Amino acid sequence: MIENLPPCPKCSCEYTYEMNALVVCPECGHEWVPAEGGTEGGDTAEGWGRVVKDSVGNELRDGDSVVVVKALKVKGSPSGIKAGTKVRNIRLVDGVDGHDIDCKIDGFGAMQLKSSVVKKA
Repeated sequence: MIENLPPCPKCSCEYTYEMNALVVCPECGHEWVPAEGGTEGGDTAEGWGRVVKDSVGNELRDGDSVVVVKALKVKGSPSGIKAGTKVRNIRLVDGVDGHDIDCKIDGFGAMQLKSSVVKKA
């Protein structure tokens, strides 16, 4: 957890808060990754020293677009997510059971995916 959170760069609001690896402004809704301050290669304040890679070995970052490489069954849905579905603006999270991508998929809504079933677009 970051001790002193920076003010919002857009509206200068002082009441920012942390949400996973991002800092969020409650007034304007702006989200950003705080400056790391010389923690290259080591653990960051949020523990994101690890690198998340897709199914072919490309490094993934927040905001990337990815493509699903295999068909996925979705519980409660008659049809699953088809291979080739493009997912935009992903967010890397420290999820449960290896689900380390948080995203919204058209027709399904918000869900978490494993990085092993996607490739960078």
